[in-house]
Amino acid sequence: MKQKNLLVELFVEELPPKALKKLGDAFAGVLFEQLKALGLTAADSAMTPFASPRRLAAHVTAVAERAADKAVSQKLMPVSVGLDANGQPTPALLKRLAALGADASAVTGLKRAPDGKAEALFYDSVVPGVDLAVGLQKALDEAIAKLPIPKVMSYQLETDCELPGWSSVHFVRPAHGLVALHGSSVVPVKVLGLTAGNATQGHRFEAAKSPVLLADADSYAQTLLTDGSVIASFNDRRFAIVQQLAQAAERLGPGYEVLMDESLLDEVTALVERPNVLTCGFEEQFLEVPQECLILTMKANQKYFPLVDTHGKLTNQFLVVSNISPDDASAVIGGNERVVRPRLADAKFFFDQDRKKTLASRVEGLGKVVYHNKLGTQGERVERVRAIARAIGQQLGGDVLAQSADTAAQLAKTDLLTDMVGEFPELQGIMGGYYARHDGLSEDIAFAIEDHYKPRFAGDELPRNMTGVVVALADKLETLVGMFGIGNLPTGDKDPFALRRHALGVIRMLVEKELPLELTALLAATVPAFTDKIIDAKGPLTDFIYDRLAGGLREQDFSAQEVDAVLALRPERLADVSQRLQAVRAFAALPAAAALAAANKRIGNILKKSEGEGVAVQESRLVEVAEKDLFAAMQATVPAADAEFANGDYTASLMTLAALRAPVDAFFDGVMVNAEDPALRANRLGLLKHLHEAMNRVADLSRLAT
Repeated sequence: MKQKNLLVELFVEELPPKALKKLGDAFAGVLFEQLKALGLTAADSAMTPFASPRRLAAHVTAVAERAADKAVSQKLMPVSVGLDANGQPTPALLKRLAALGADASAVTGLKRAPDGKAEALFYDSVVPGVDLAVGLQKALDEAIAKLPIPKVMSYQLETDCELPGWSSVHFVRPAHGLVALHGSSVVPVKVLGLTAGNATQGHRFEAAKSPVLLADADSYAQTLLTDGSVIASFNDRRFAIVQQLAQAAERLGPGYEVLMDESLLDEVTALVERPNVLTCGFEEQFLEVPQECLILTMKANQKYFPLVDTHGKLTNQFLVVSNISPDDASAVIGGNERVVRPRLADAKFFFDQDRKKTLASRVEGLGKVVYHNKLGTQGERVERVRAIARAIGQQLGGDVLAQSADTAAQLAKTDLLTDMVGEFPELQGIMGGYYARHDGLSEDIAFAIEDHYKPRFAGDELPRNMTGVVVALADKLETLVGMFGIGNLPTGDKDPFALRRHALGVIRMLVEKELPLELTALLAATVPAFTDKIIDAKGPLTDFIYDRLAGGLREQDFSAQEVDAVLALRPERLADVSQRLQAVRAFAALPAAAALAAANKRIGNILKKSEGEGVAVQESRLVEVAEKDLFAAMQATVPAADAEFANGDYTASLMTLAALRAPVDAFFDGVMVNAEDPALRANRLGLLKHLHEAMNRVADLSRLAT
């Protein structure tokens, strides 16, 4: 079959920028997969997606005009059902053949083959390959049906439909053009009331030609750039923006750096068809406002790129990615500067107004803000966080840390009542830190207020001081215990109170800060702060936290077996988990590891079946040589292993126990555990129980058995 490259483009009105990349990848991906499934592509066919504000497109190499015919063997039915006692076709078989377009003459050509316990009839046929026009129509319909559209629009068609002006179409945006080129030939497909051609539209304002005529599939990107002034590739356009931003900062001098925000880059890439970066500025007086406020308003509201100096301090210069490239850009620059000025003035006004009241004076107002209808107000929540923070602070640093944590916890939520946070919720905590310093509070308290939401996301930094760590822990524990206590658990991908993130935050602080806190005790100390508002759900919450921990450890390159072995014991101090895992990994590399893991599993099974039996080992009741040798070996190794475990040297503890392999093997080879004599049996079970406890202090070694 003759192969050529294929280009499909859907030309539409401006697509939602935050969804553009996903829409472009999905459109091209599904189209390619469907063509592949229909046999229209080659083994080495490659797909290139295109996505701009007004188009979704895909270029596919080596697409056939017609798919190759395919030999198909179809199971019909068991022989006993399809043929009667005389070997003649039954009505059921004839009906099945008729459905496949065959008649009774095909019976002699049917094949018999085993199918499970019975023998079945199979019909061999050749399915004709699909033509490109038919296949592409199916692929295009599927690609549009499977688009991850955030919000569907409805509009009416005026032409090429059953009821002009009345026939409705549902799509992400009104579509105005369709291109389908196989080489230089138009493929006759239709979609959304459009018929495919070879013409598209370029830049809304700067296209050299309108319409833009495409000679063939391979000239698409270059023709759009030359005649349409459009960079069709999302990735190429993004790269051009990054380059221009860097060049603009370089022109300003060595002291300027661009704040490259990945999500903002994607959004701006989805807003322009041919980017042109311009340098703008604002009055220096606005730099008196905390730079987080200015950066947020420039990025979130205006889609501008702030410029900072080499120390990370915001400058009064910023960069704009324009969609037009006039000879004189002064009007565009002036317009952007005029637009941003009121935004910055608002931020300055909010900042000045907020500082007229202290954070302490806002505490009372939290009692008027509802946190949750079952858990009370923000004021009540603050009191719970304070109680939890005092308890944790007392344990970690005595009265001094408990007092500073209490103060920070009392003030941590007060910035929720400020105008700045009301306008920019993303600044909660950050503004609290600024206002705390303005109120004359210590840096320790200011940092704690600012950091108590951390870590906000995966990879985020942890609180900078112990006061912040204590308050952040208390805040997250209050949320977790409270929400689990009222049954407000995350389901599927829904987690409105970010409980998964809170659990991961608790884990990270306990582990990375190496806090000597036990998880069960920590949760138990949190519950009383709620009085009678919740039920005690420590069990499910503990499972939830260990599940999050297990997932995180597997992402750190620990095997599922290693993680399972350590977490099966539910170690109370999460700070020890990493050391336990390293010890298990070192143990697993020993020649004796497999045999000891298998023996450990066997011992566990024996003890389960003999639950309640077993006594403290009496040496006088050891009869067989093998059990005496095992007892002696344990006397020599277990105390040393226990001492190493107590000192936190988990690797050494397991290495010491590895010496028990030979006596353990000999014991199982030469000793009958379930002896008829009850006293003898109890003594041997006691020996195994003692061995099992010694071997499983670091991890459940039986989980390493294959």
